Amino acid sequence: MKLMKKKPCYHRDEKPIVFIEDQGKDEYCSFCCARHGYTLAQCCHTPLHHLLLDQADGKLQAQYAPPVLKVMTSGNFSEEPIAIDNEDALERLAPLADAFLLHDRDIHVRCDDSVARVDGEELVFLRRARGYAPYPVSLPFDSRPTLAVGGELKNTFCLTRDRYAFLSQHIGDMENAEVYRSFEKNVEQLSHLFRVEPEIVAHDMHPGYFTTTFAERLNVRRVPVQHHHAHIAACMADNKLDNRKVIGLSFDGTGYGTDGAIWGGEVLLASYADFERVAHLQYLPLPGGDSATRHPWRIAVGYAEALGLELNDLPFMQALDEKAVEIVRQQVRKELNAPRTSSMGRLFDAVASLVGVRSDVSYEAQAAIELEVLSKRFVNGAASYPYQIQDGIVLLGDLLSRCDRRCKIKAACGLIGARFHQTLCAMAVDICKSTRNDTGINEVVLSGGVWQNQTLLTLARERLSNENFVVYSHNQTPANDGGLALGQAVIANYLS
Repeated sequence: MKLMKKKPCYHRDEKPIVFIEDQGKDEYCSFCCARHGYTLAQCCHTPLHHLLLDQADGKLQAQYAPPVLKVMTSGNFSEEPIAIDNEDALERLAPLADAFLLHDRDIHVRCDDSVARVDGEELVFLRRARGYAPYPVSLPFDSRPTLAVGGELKNTFCLTRDRYAFLSQHIGDMENAEVYRSFEKNVEQLSHLFRVEPEIVAHDMHPGYFTTTFAERLNVRRVPVQHHHAHIAACMADNKLDNRKVIGLSFDGTGYGTDGAIWGGEVLLASYADFERVAHLQYLPLPGGDSATRHPWRIAVGYAEALGLELNDLPFMQALDEKAVEIVRQQVRKELNAPRTSSMGRLFDAVASLVGVRSDVSYEAQAAIELEVLSKRFVNGAASYPYQIQDGIVLLGDLLSRCDRRCKIKAACGLIGARFHQTLCAMAVDICKSTRNDTGINEVVLSGGVWQNQTLLTLARERLSNENFVVYSHNQTPANDGGLALGQAVIANYLS
């Protein structure tokens, strides 16, 4: 049996670098494209997976193996860390699992599966963990020993030393006490492993984040970093750009702004060292604050109330409780627990609810994901809606009014969604062209969780390239908050 180099396989969450050739004969994995010559050995985490999955092996066929294995994975409840010992798994996960595979080897470091998709010849990360973390990202400058603690959701942290940034595996959502303890343990382990004694700790500007509290306890220089600036810097570092001004389109769900509002639809003129906010989505109320993300109908009703739109005859309203709707409207009128937001993610939620895709969600971005899926078949050839940009503010009244009007004539959700995607793309291109006219800057950086929307990303890259912009998106790190710590780390090195 000999080891030979082969092209990476993009159909699994590992990063294979070898395949096994036995007596000149390959055994192809059913999960991969045989035409590329990928073998089973590339696609299994351990020899045990090989034993369970290789039904073509004559010797293994003589042993009992279940004919179908639907899901074999680490286990955890939503928003909890994965179980890493037998007793904990048997106790906590009994309601979830049909069977357990137990062993007597201790697990010292939790590591979730990576999640990625294939974009042409590139692998685009949605979650960077097993098989890829903490593989270093090369930096375009020498860094001081730095710890960046990341964000509150989809947390990863980052350690830098010399010209390397070590981004941790996916940790999870820091609001959970067990996840926070796992975060602390992983910071200690990776700091020891890479021999980094931080001289700087970078953290989000949000004063209520658990990561901010963690940073405040450390006896080293602290550098607060604005959330959307960190997104743009992360993508710049991912693409090995030096410290120069770029046009940054930072589109996501939630980030603490320098004015105390909830940002998320931002156009920045940014470098590693500083940033200027040159445009953003119109501020609109978010009734109930963060809780509205689980109920997109609240966002749709709140936006409509603020913009003076009438929704009562729309189909999605018929299923809502009238008293609950009135409470949301009163919150907006009285400005009671309805913080202002410029979030692009919340705009997607509002439109998805408005057109009848989904009024409540069971996981993050569910409504926006479903809207994108329905929109794909209509995107080519779809026209954008009218829109206005005044003094760097993207006004949303015309856009939401057009979506509203199309709903009243029972246009297909997918067609409305396609025109919505085209409108956002047209807005982004117009703002970039205007900024280029003012500054001469021709490079555009795309970062933030909304850019995981493949339809919007493809439209924007193509349209911007056609306008002779140089466009950068994420390669080695996720566009979402899973890459945030990398941006925090590089910014902290320039601000210290």
